Amino acid sequence: MKILLLLGCIVMFLAVALGAFGAHALKKRLSADMLSIFQTGIQYQIAHGLGLLLLGVLADSLVHSSLIVTAGWVMLVGILLFSGSLYALSISGVRKLGAITPLGGVAFLASWVIVIVAVVQG
Repeated sequence: MKILLLLGCIVMFLAVALGAFGAHALKKRLSADMLSIFQTGIQYQIAHGLGLLLLGVLADSLVHSSLIVTAGWVMLVGILLFSGSLYALSISGVRKLGAITPLGGVAFLASWVIVIVAVVQG
C-alpha cells in the first residue's frame, strides 16, 4: 500500500538526517555512552524503515494485505517508542526514558508476528 511506502520513505529520510545530526552536531556534546544509545536508535529506525518499505511492497501481493497494513502501523509505533525514547534519553540524559524503549521493542516483535501470520495465511 502506498501509505506504507510513504511512511517508510519518511522514516528513512529522518534516519539519515538524524544520523548525520548525531555524527556531526552531537559527537562533541554527548558522552560516548549517550552517543552509542543515540546510534542504537538510528540503527533500529533504519532497520524498521526498511521494514516499512518491504511491507509496502508485500501489501500488494498478499491476500491479507490488511494484516500487512496493521503490521506497518504497529512497526511505526515501535519506531516512535523505541528509537524516539533512545533519542530523548541520549539528548536529555534522563535515564527514566529508557523505560519506554522496551514498549517499542514489543511493538517491533508484534509487527513481525503479524507479518508472519499474513505470509502464512496467504
